[in-house]
Formats: sequence, C-alpha cells, structure tokens
Amino acid sequence: MKTLFKLLVKINNAILPSYSQKDPNKLSTAQKAVLGFRYWALTNSLK
Repeated sequence: MKTLFKLLVKINNAILPSYSQKDPNKLSTAQKAVLGFRYWALTNSLK
C-alpha cells in the first residue's frame, strides 16, 4: 500500500500544481482541494 502512495506522490508532483509559495487563506476552493489531496497522499506515503 505504501508503494501505491509513493507512486501517487510522484504523479502529483509531475501533474498537479504546487501552491507552497501562496497563502492558503487566499486560495480558491479547487486549489484548496488540490493542496489537501497532495497533503493526504504525502502523509500516507510516509506512514
């Protein structure tokens, strides 16, 4: 299962945009969803 999440993180880094330099309070709802999904995949790949 861990390898699946590691693969998902690699795909996320290649496809999805990064919002690390932006203020989370100023992001749109869709951008917050992308940020949350990336965080969820990363934390599960590290467990």
